[in-house]
Amino acid sequence: MRHRTLACLMGLALLTACSSSDDSKNADGSGGVNAGQGAGGMGGGGAGSGGGTGRAAPGSQEDLTQSAGDRIFFDSDRNTINAQASATLDRQAAWLQQYPQVNIWVAGNCDERGTEEYNLGLGQRRAVADRDYLVAHGVTRGRIETISYGKSRPIDAASTPAAWAQNRNAITSVR
Repeated sequence: MRHRTLACLMGLALLTACSSSDDSKNADGSGGVNAGQGAGGMGGGGAGSGGGTGRAAPGSQEDLTQSAGDRIFFDSDRNTINAQASATLDRQAAWLQQYPQVNIWVAGNCDERGTEEYNLGLGQRRAVADRDYLVAHGVTRGRIETISYGKSRPIDAASTPAAWAQNRNAITSVR
């Protein structure tokens, strides 16, 4: 029952995130440090923003996104952390050490190809790889929950290689 309630809350956060635009992608499509919370993002909005200064409240989802980046990307059919993902996860680990009261969700996602069962498993392996990296870099494991959405929450619904690349990710969100 707890998971269902959390899933409903995360769905509400997704609806909130859908109303904002995501103009922060790098030329390589990675989203980088300022990766936004587009349709596939899980961050909340509104409360906790930095009062018009352009800076988010310390320890908030927006602060994580602005300071460290909220997502990493994977190669097709892979759950290995590449150099670009390592850089983002290093920033996330430092951010999490700065805010020890903050707990997070890591959601693993896949592109549309493959069966639902395969993609749920791959999404979970991606979320676990992300979590394990953070734990290896000093974040307490109990602060991190993982979930897989498989192919059910695409960032980009197009059936193109560029869309698939955006959908192969793990998204970190403050819970």
